[in-house]
Amino acid sequence: MVRRPSLRWRVAAALGLGSVLVTSLLAVATWNLASDYMLRQRVQATTRQAEVNLRLVEEAVRTNSDGLTELLTGLTTNPDSTIMLFRANEVLTSGRQVDPAVVPDDLLAMARHGTPARQRLRADGIPVIAVAQSLADGQGVYVELFQLVQLDRTFRFLSGLLIAGTVLSGLIGVGLGSWASRRALRPLTELTAAASRIAGGDLKTRLPDQDDPDLGPLARTFNSTADTLEQRVLRDARFAGDVSHELRSPLTTMVNAAAVLRRRQAELPGTAGKALGLLTSEVDRFARMVVDLMEISRADQDGDRDDFEPLDVAGIVRGVAGLRLAPGIEIIIESPPPVVLGDRRRLDRVVGNLIENAEQHAGGAVRLAVLHHRGRVRLEVDDAGPGVPSKMRTQVFERFTRGARAGSRGTDTGSGLGLALVAEHVRRHHGRVWVEDRPGGGARFVVELPEAAA
Repeated sequence: MVRRPSLRWRVAAALGLGSVLVTSLLAVATWNLASDYMLRQRVQATTRQAEVNLRLVEEAVRTNSDGLTELLTGLTTNPDSTIMLFRANEVLTSGRQVDPAVVPDDLLAMARHGTPARQRLRADGIPVIAVAQSLADGQGVYVELFQLVQLDRTFRFLSGLLIAGTVLSGLIGVGLGSWASRRALRPLTELTAAASRIAGGDLKTRLPDQDDPDLGPLARTFNSTADTLEQRVLRDARFAGDVSHELRSPLTTMVNAAAVLRRRQAELPGTAGKALGLLTSEVDRFARMVVDLMEISRADQDGDRDDFEPLDVAGIVRGVAGLRLAPGIEIIIESPPPVVLGDRRRLDRVVGNLIENAEQHAGGAVRLAVLHHRGRVRLEVDDAGPGVPSKMRTQVFERFTRGARAGSRGTDTGSGLGLALVAEHVRRHHGRVWVEDRPGGGARFVVELPEAAA
């Protein structure tokens, strides 16, 4: 499919094409008027000169003057002009020597019938205008060729100037169109950038106030929508935080009670013991969910980067992996060790949650890598599990998503918030996270963060 040009370039092209059309019309009109005027003036001048010369030649012929040849030579005032006298049995010429055959027969025939005739033609490669007139009493035809070299040069210069002006006008039109469209679309560019920042999590982004009566309502509507969205997100975050805080006291009691019961689980008979095991497992999962909810509510309400510090990603990975991974797991660290600006607590949680996700859904991580990638720091966590289906690769980072294990209670599947926290913390660091297929089978979770300047 052919990609359609942007609106800015369409406006620029339209203005440039309009400039070319208008300038072309003016150029054509100028060319026709100027060339016609100059050619007409030249024809009139040559015709008057030829008429004067004709009377002198007629007088010499009438008196049978012996100086006819000298007279013809004296009448050729320009070295590029030519005079021809066609008589019954001869053709007398003077000036620049030109083959008489270049004079068209039709021109001579008109002159012999008493009609003065003019015609533009080329004689030996030189543009000329031929003026043919009949002598009195049909004694011959007088033909004079006036060169048009200077007029032809003038025409070429004028045509080149008009063509260059037309092309320059088109280029100026494209330039002005690009400048004007850029200024006209600048508010739309700002709107797009602001919407992108809001989509990226910066809910405090607003458009500047506009004095323009057409743009003012757009800016106010956008800002009002952003205010409403920010208030709703903060309200939801406060609600999640308030609920989590309210649940902490009864949850603490439940966790302590579950711990006491767990120590006496061996004393209970079969069915009661299994029920107690399920109960304590659900209490533990509920406790983790409340902690994760509190973490998400804090992340939603605190996105300030002012407290970020340079962090060695390799050190974070080694520290978390040393506590969570079994010995022998492959860990790859590129040199020099990558450094990012970030919050250690959040990045610890990112690495820990990715490792925990591999343990819960794929039997554990098999490879961790910290790499340099096009000016960014790349963290890869591989597992050898069944992988993540393509349609689930975005959904797994949403809250309370457990994939195919959703609803299962036979195995601890976590709170359903682990990868959501990863996505939230990575976004706060202006990075991105995704999942892809691991070469050889399994899933590869990838985190990319901006690398700190050296």
